[in-house]
Amino acid sequence: MRTHPSFYPTLKLLPLALAAALQAPAIALANEKTEVVLPRIDVIYGGAEDIAKQPGSVSIIDKEQLERLQPLSTEDALRRVPGVYIKGEEETAVVANIGIRGLNAADYKSLILEDGVPVAPGLFVGNGRYYNPRIQRMDEIEVLKGAAALRYGPNTIGGVINYKTKDPIDGFSLSGRAGSNNYREATIEAGGATPSGEAKAGLFYTRASSDGFQDKDFDMQDLMVKGGMALGDDQWLGAKFTYYENDANISYRGLFLGEFNAGASYNPAPDDYFLTERKSLDINHLWEIRPGMSLSTVLYWSEMYRDYWRFAVDSAASTAAGSWVYTDVVNGNNRSFDRIGLDSRLTVANKLFGVTGEAEIGVRIMEEEMVDQGIAATRANPRTGTITTDRVDSATSYALFAQNRFDVTDRLSITPGLRIESYEQEREDLRKAANNGDSSNTEYLPGLGATYRLNPAAQLYGSVYKAFSPALNSQSIVTGLDQQLDAEHSINVEFGVRGGSDKLRYEFTAFQMDFDNQITPAISGGLTNANAGSTLHRGLEAAMGYRWNNGFSVDGNLTWIPVSEYREDRSGGINQGNRLPYSPELLANLSLGYASGPVSTALSWNYVDEQFGNGNNTTPITGSGNSVWSGLLPSYYTVDLTGSYDVNKQLKLFGAIKNLTDERYIAGLRQGIYAGPERAFEAGAKYTF
Repeated sequence: MRTHPSFYPTLKLLPLALAAALQAPAIALANEKTEVVLPRIDVIYGGAEDIAKQPGSVSIIDKEQLERLQPLSTEDALRRVPGVYIKGEEETAVVANIGIRGLNAADYKSLILEDGVPVAPGLFVGNGRYYNPRIQRMDEIEVLKGAAALRYGPNTIGGVINYKTKDPIDGFSLSGRAGSNNYREATIEAGGATPSGEAKAGLFYTRASSDGFQDKDFDMQDLMVKGGMALGDDQWLGAKFTYYENDANISYRGLFLGEFNAGASYNPAPDDYFLTERKSLDINHLWEIRPGMSLSTVLYWSEMYRDYWRFAVDSAASTAAGSWVYTDVVNGNNRSFDRIGLDSRLTVANKLFGVTGEAEIGVRIMEEEMVDQGIAATRANPRTGTITTDRVDSATSYALFAQNRFDVTDRLSITPGLRIESYEQEREDLRKAANNGDSSNTEYLPGLGATYRLNPAAQLYGSVYKAFSPALNSQSIVTGLDQQLDAEHSINVEFGVRGGSDKLRYEFTAFQMDFDNQITPAISGGLTNANAGSTLHRGLEAAMGYRWNNGFSVDGNLTWIPVSEYREDRSGGINQGNRLPYSPELLANLSLGYASGPVSTALSWNYVDEQFGNGNNTTPITGSGNSVWSGLLPSYYTVDLTGSYDVNKQLKLFGAIKNLTDERYIAGLRQGIYAGPERAFEAGAKYTF
């Protein structure tokens, strides 16, 4: 991996930034009664009280649900969230393909965080899909939509997803599972605390490998080291380091239609590899300044490389043969990313204008860099060759956010807010200086939300806000010319009702997202890109769960998006009124569960409506060569059966059958057809010492 020299001055500022983040010098540990808290920036702090403060839709997948679902990936768990659609490419979700509320799942317009820190390799400089955190070290998943998402950014058009990692355990545990396609996984958790309880630390390590469905093998390891300590009675310091590595035999290329219909189960690109390595460090500080006032700060750093080696094809011969015919030419598309940032948030209880409430003021400073290299290699030497592209994209961004919740009555709360994002982008082409250029932009994003408690079992909520997704360097700077692009804007409106009792819980939400200036090819002015596209998304989300006293439960959700359309004609055969790709009109999930004593089991059903693979809305599936395939993907459903048994307090057994009915379905299109994973079996155990 290469790091551009301009990034080193920022790294040298790391100690100074840390000192600023802590706000105060470290002080001696206090008395033995102080209990350590591992600080982090949560999207939703947890509990019914905090959920009730959010003027938008809230979904939480907690530890109990994760254990019951036994997901192989974060995306496997997110399928159960209303409004979320996953465009599957392979069963362990090495790359992210997440769409929310009709947004194209192949785009990146929803913000993904881990413990409040962005995980996408590049928010301003590059593709956000290249890294997807591992589910094994997650304790909970939060999904927040509506005006409350303005507290974070950018790319909060669809909402915010926050993966919350596990805290260190006190002891040692070993777990493992094995399954179809020679899947093997082992996880170690170890940790402990000081006798006084003022400090604790632990590690989580997972090693997994598989021959893979369709022989798309992978070899992955994931390490997290996490710990923290109390600094007196009112401050806490925490740190988290992660290391991830994955060599995956995956590709853009899928099956030809004839191959899919014939039931082909082989890898259509057996020599293509997606190689990833990522390191990250988060340092968190929490200061309870006084009752009703606290300051949360996180300093974060990450570096990652993603080397993608793909064999070229003979397009004419492939079309004639009905399968890919590869040449001896290898194209390396290799990118490395660096990021450093500081996010600090002050929360203050107040009484502005005589109305009791709470203010939150936040600031974020972040610098990103991507080194993008194209390499021409050969089959004889598939990992080295002549550099054909060599450029550096960088971005510096500043964000300021402020909101105040006014508790007008004991039932009604109103929350106005404003986010300002200012960013500068630069491109340096190391092979052609004429392509160098820069661009800058500032966005003002207001929002207004409200909640109203009808009764103890029902609360109304609603919001309207302006969301945005920035143009990437490759869009805003073309052949050295500033394209003068605004960020893509969406006016989001939603309203709903939620509530429940000790047995029942529910949430119903109506929403609209109105894009007015998506980035499209320019039609005048000598520019390559312009803000000229608009789309409209309207729909309903519903979620409900009920628990009986005998241990049985039912949980379900439904997403209906009747409108997800282009509002004007575009190039490529896209006409006004066409539906956006990878935006099913209907999504549904239903889970029947039983938990009593040591036994827990669930039967889950997931339905995905038909959808288009391209904005031109053509019906037959067609494509050839390196073009993006198009066509109508049929609807499908899958059924999963999971179960676990606690032999005793130390030993837990678990197992799963995924895609119980062995449904054969098309999960997506790219250069060919991505087939959904066939029926798979898994079994495992966890022992805590």
